Amino acid sequence: MEMQSLASVLEASLDPAQNKKAETVLLEQQSHSDFPLRLLQIAASGQWTATARLASALYFKNYIRRNWTDENGNYKLPEDTADAIKRELIGLMVRVPANIQYQLGDAVGVIADSDFWRRWDTLVDDLVSRLTPDDARTNNGVLQVAHSIFKRWRPLYRSDELFTEINHVLSKFGEPFVQLLRSTDILIDQSNSDKAALSQYFSTLNLMMKLLYDLSVQDLPPIFEDNMQSVTSLLHKYLIYDNPLLHSDSDSEAGPQEFVKSGIFEVLVLYAEKYEDAFGPFVEQFIGSSWNLLTTIGLDTKNDILVSRALQFLTSITRMSQHAHAFNNDDTMSQVIERVVLPNMSLRDSDMEIFEDEPIEFIRRDLEGSDSDTRRRAATDFLQQLLAQFHRLVTDIVLRYINHYLSDYTKNPSARWKSKDTAVYLYSSIAAKGAVTASQGVKSINELVNVLEFFQTHVARDLMSDANVEPILRVDAIKFLYVFRSQITREQWRDAFPMVVTQLGSSDYVVYTYAAIAVERVLALTDDSKQAVISQADVEPLSARLLQHVFQLIKSNAEPAKLQENEFLMRCVMRVLVVIRDGVVAITDNVLAHFIKITQIISQNPANPRFYYYHFEALGAFIRFAAPSQPEKLENGLYPIFGHILQNDVQEFVPYVFQLFAALLEANPSGTLTAYYVSLVQPILSPELWASKGNVPALVRLLSSLIARGASQMAESGQLQSILAIFQSLIGTRANEIHGFELLESIVAHFTSSAIDPYFVTILQLLFTRLQNSKTDAFTSRFVRLYHSVSARVDSGLGADWFIRHANRVQDGIYVQLYLSIILPDTQKLVRPLERKIAVISLCKTVTDSNAFAERYRKGWAFTCEALLKLLETPPILVTTDDTVVDHDVDDMSFGVGFTQLQTIKRPARDYWPDVTDVKIWVGRQLQEANARQGGKIKEFANQRLSESPQALEVLSMYMSR
Repeated sequence: MEMQSLASVLEASLDPAQNKKAETVLLEQQSHSDFPLRLLQIAASGQWTATARLASALYFKNYIRRNWTDENGNYKLPEDTADAIKRELIGLMVRVPANIQYQLGDAVGVIADSDFWRRWDTLVDDLVSRLTPDDARTNNGVLQVAHSIFKRWRPLYRSDELFTEINHVLSKFGEPFVQLLRSTDILIDQSNSDKAALSQYFSTLNLMMKLLYDLSVQDLPPIFEDNMQSVTSLLHKYLIYDNPLLHSDSDSEAGPQEFVKSGIFEVLVLYAEKYEDAFGPFVEQFIGSSWNLLTTIGLDTKNDILVSRALQFLTSITRMSQHAHAFNNDDTMSQVIERVVLPNMSLRDSDMEIFEDEPIEFIRRDLEGSDSDTRRRAATDFLQQLLAQFHRLVTDIVLRYINHYLSDYTKNPSARWKSKDTAVYLYSSIAAKGAVTASQGVKSINELVNVLEFFQTHVARDLMSDANVEPILRVDAIKFLYVFRSQITREQWRDAFPMVVTQLGSSDYVVYTYAAIAVERVLALTDDSKQAVISQADVEPLSARLLQHVFQLIKSNAEPAKLQENEFLMRCVMRVLVVIRDGVVAITDNVLAHFIKITQIISQNPANPRFYYYHFEALGAFIRFAAPSQPEKLENGLYPIFGHILQNDVQEFVPYVFQLFAALLEANPSGTLTAYYVSLVQPILSPELWASKGNVPALVRLLSSLIARGASQMAESGQLQSILAIFQSLIGTRANEIHGFELLESIVAHFTSSAIDPYFVTILQLLFTRLQNSKTDAFTSRFVRLYHSVSARVDSGLGADWFIRHANRVQDGIYVQLYLSIILPDTQKLVRPLERKIAVISLCKTVTDSNAFAERYRKGWAFTCEALLKLLETPPILVTTDDTVVDHDVDDMSFGVGFTQLQTIKRPARDYWPDVTDVKIWVGRQLQEANARQGGKIKEFANQRLSESPQALEVLSMYMSR
């Protein structure tokens, strides 16, 4: 493809109307070895449109993520292509605009994860060689590359390998970095009246603050420690620096000075918390400057990040007793609270603009902890740190201000409602001890306050009143219950819960969304004995109207992106369905219709991963509790939309749909495959589907579910060979080996021995090769589990003798080696109850039914007895099926085109021997029956072969005499 055509296709890939077609073309182009280099050429050249260049950089970044190395760290690209990319990338990044630098910087980070520094040991020398005394644009490109690489160190745990890498960098980069810091300072002084030059140099300084943090995050570099006085002097200079030429013209967008000062504060927080010995002598100047900044800076939103970082610094300082003591008197503390805390806690006009114009953004900032860079959050953290140091002093002072604000509100409630908002927020800040947890809210409170009394006296009326209460005060009341939900008893919640549910009927977006959030979290709340605070019986009578109303709120705007905007509503739907369980059966038709309609709309343009995750979790809960009693209704209702998603390759939804198909199959385990499912088998076996990593876990589950209901049909259709080809592909990689074993265990469990027989030698060859060349603990454990799955199935025509026959066809005598060196010792390492149960059944049937062990492996028979008895010393305690839906915090999960497990339909471990409930009784019965069936041979073998193990003989005899 010509470069012009490729640039056009890349540009089209950013257009939702042309995206699918463009992606198909680009996938075809990836087969050309020079494809990534051509992407770089387009990103680098000014002859293409800005959109095409950005699209090329984006595609290059994602291409590198997918194709740089395999799971073993080996290049997936030709080595000369990989080397060419590394050669070109640094020089290119120095030349391109900032938005393209940012995308390519992510690609550099991916490459560095794999190659830096041992396979890219020239990189730092290359970067240093490109630094210049006065060319800010070139320097900024170099520094951006450096930051892309070194920021990887921020979340890492300390290790020798990590410090070797950091020392490699510092030995080459440390001195030039310090020199550049000094020369940039000089250039800024020389350019005081040149706005363009100043802006460039401040961009350099901003990047250098990020790098100063990167280079110091694990340990204080000696070069910085040796130059601490000059470095801190320079940091302080630019913390108090002000040049009108650098002022932002916008009230909302930060300018170069704000970015640099924010970066300085980030470094100061790190140094104050980690390097107090070295940094301590220089800290006083920064405390005074922070106070001056916080007491003089305006309330414009452009200053928000700077203010929050300054407050974070003071929070860190307050943790140090030698600095905190300065606050320990009523006058000083009152000044701090009045001049620093309260101004940054109070609602501003700009906050209310977001409340009204971008309500979902307001909610996310305020509720989820995404507000770490907001003034309110930072002021709260500072206040709570002061509270931790001076508990009664701070509580008494803040309560005075709370009473002042409440008194002010009562004078004119309609005009002074912001005073009450500040009072409630302040009260929550000092009442809560510790973080607000996702599952329980605040678990510990300030013993000097009475949360329930404050709620009943000042807050509850805003939920109960039918008058025109300001929406923000209703939100405050709902949030108060949400935050302190663990402090409210079950009986108190029975009174409060209907008040919260009523707020779902509000016409205000923020109010009804907060109500949905509170309803969902309270329904998930349990007491100390793990019993639900709000029970199924409490919710079920309300559920039909509640679900209908929330579904209508979700669908109030049918434009796909807008419908998906509010994931909190869908999470509420999910939680109600989880709580009412089979209570949903009575309202199946209505709920099913809503799910179908919403799925149809969002499949046009998947826009919010959190929304559609909760959508499919809710749909999973619906299937789990409604499908067992009416499988055909749900299958017929959901087949069309699921089929549409698969046919149109809605990649974000495909792994979810496979899981839901599997759940539908598993809801009716006794049924045969319908014509629809039969038609689904062949497409599922297509290698293209399995090429996507995100599809694999879901496809394995779906295929296993199809096998469970249709193994005989698949065998007759000749599809077993295709299934085994998938198994072979999965077992060949560490990332998918577990999924390969899951598929193989399904095959062993459901196909007849005669169907498996022609292929089993080849299967064992693959497994033995992995065991010999590249086994892992996980692989070995799953192999042992597979062995026992085969060995236990004597009644199905399998069993130990069947395994032995096939194993010895791979290599004569190999079974004995495997059994003694892997199977027997690793059996004792099995920890899951069902795995140990299968092992007990397998070993017992080997003792009672194996001709090979009876006749050839006499010592092996004794070893097997001893292994069986050892397992029975700590028998598996079988857990009854747990119907609890495990709650996951979506922010702890990753999203995108990939696999995310749906918790509402998470497949429980499958017990193929449910009738075996007490393994000790079962083993005793098996031994007795086998002994009787074989004319006393089991007892005879025991006496002969366990003669050197009298204790084992005694225990076995005890089982046989029960």
